[in-house]
Amino acid sequence: MKVTLLHIGDELLIGQIVNTNAAWMARALETIGARVVETIVAGDDRAHIQDALRRGLSMADAVLMTGGLGPTRDDLTKHALAEFFGVDMVFDEACWQHLQRLFERFGKEWNDAHRAQCLVPANARLLPNRMGTAPGMWFAHDGKVVVSLPGVPFEMQHLMEAYVLPGLKEHFRPEPRLHRTICTVGEAESVLAQKLASFEAELPPEVSLAYLPSLFEVRLRLTAKGADEERLRAMIDEQTEKLVAILGSCVFSTEGEAIEEALGRILRKHKLTIATAESCTGGHIAHKITSVPGASDYFLGGVVSYANEVKMNVLGVRAEDLHQHGAVSEPVARQMAEGARQVIGADLAVATTGIAGPTGGTPEKPVGTVWIAASLGDQTVARKYRFGKMRGRNIEMAAVAALAMAWELVVGRAG
Repeated sequence: MKVTLLHIGDELLIGQIVNTNAAWMARALETIGARVVETIVAGDDRAHIQDALRRGLSMADAVLMTGGLGPTRDDLTKHALAEFFGVDMVFDEACWQHLQRLFERFGKEWNDAHRAQCLVPANARLLPNRMGTAPGMWFAHDGKVVVSLPGVPFEMQHLMEAYVLPGLKEHFRPEPRLHRTICTVGEAESVLAQKLASFEAELPPEVSLAYLPSLFEVRLRLTAKGADEERLRAMIDEQTEKLVAILGSCVFSTEGEAIEEALGRILRKHKLTIATAESCTGGHIAHKITSVPGASDYFLGGVVSYANEVKMNVLGVRAEDLHQHGAVSEPVARQMAEGARQVIGADLAVATTGIAGPTGGTPEKPVGTVWIAASLGDQTVARKYRFGKMRGRNIEMAAVAALAMAWELVVGRAG
C-alpha cells in the first residue's frame, strides 16, 4: 500500500512552522505496512492544493492531507476538496452540536466563522475530532482514499490512531512490514559496512539492511516484508542476533533508543549514578540525560563550569594545569570528571571542555577541538575530538560522544 502525504499551509513553505506531522505520520503508517512514497507541501491556494492532490493520487493508493481546516479565510482545504470531487458543501448538524458542547465547556461564544467550520463536502465521511473543532474527513475516490486532517499535531495524531490507521488497514489490507533499529556508536558507517559485508550478502530475500548515520551514531535498520507476520518477526530476531554478534559492544540498543535512553537503562540495571561537568556543552549533556523519564533514579546533578574559576573552586582542577595546558586539555578534562564524581557523590561522571566556536580557536586548538573524559571507580578515560566549525553541531556531537563514553565505561565494567 502506497501513501502520499500532502501538508497544506504557507507557514510550512516559509519555514515559520516545522513540519513535524510528516515524520510522525510516516512512522505511524509503517506500523500497518503502508509505505510513504512522497511528501508534498502546498501553499494556501485552491489550485495548488488540487494539483498536489491530483499528483498524490497518481502516485499512491491513498493521500493523507493535513492543514487548512480552520475557521479563517485562508483555510481553503474543504472548498478545494469539494471542487476537486465536484460536489456541494453541506452543513453537518452533528459537527455543529459537537462545537456547541465545546464552547459551553470552555465558556466561549461562537460566531459565524465557527458555523462555517461545519460546512463540509457532501461526499465526506466525517471523523469526529474529540481534541478540537475541525473534524477529519474520509473520501472514497475511484478505488483510492483521500483523508483530510487538522494540522494541529495532537489533533491529527488522535484522528490517525482512532480512525485513519484502522480504516486504511481494513480497506487495503497491506502486506506486513516489520522494522528493527539497531543503534551503534563509535564506528563510522564505512567501517560498519565492511564488517557487515558478508552478513548483508547472506540476508534472506525478505530482509534488507539500511544505514542511517547521524551525529556520532549510526543506526542500522532491518526491514522484513512478506505475508506471514509471525515468520517475519522470527527472521528479524534471528538477523538481529547475528548482527549484534558481529558488531559487539558498539551496539548500544536493538530497540531504536537514543544513547541517553540506553545509558539510563544500563545505569539503572547496575544501580549506578551519574553526574556531569560541562564547559563547552553548557549543560546540554544534563539536559539530554534528564529528558528521559525516570532519570532521577540515576542522575544526581551537574556543574556547568564555563569559567576557569568554577573549574578550580568547585571541581578542584589544579591552577597549574590550567596555566600549563589550558582549559581545553586532557589533564583538565580528567580532573573535571573526577571532581564532579567526588563533589556530587556519583559513581560515574562525564566532563567536556572545548572550543565550540565559531570563534576562539588557535592553530594548535582550532574550533571544534573538544576533550571529553569519563570517570567510574578508579578508572578515568579521556579522548580528544575535532568536530568542525558549527557551534550547535559541535555541542550536540560532544554531548553524544560523552554519553557514548559513559556507556562504554559502564559496559566495560559490567562485562
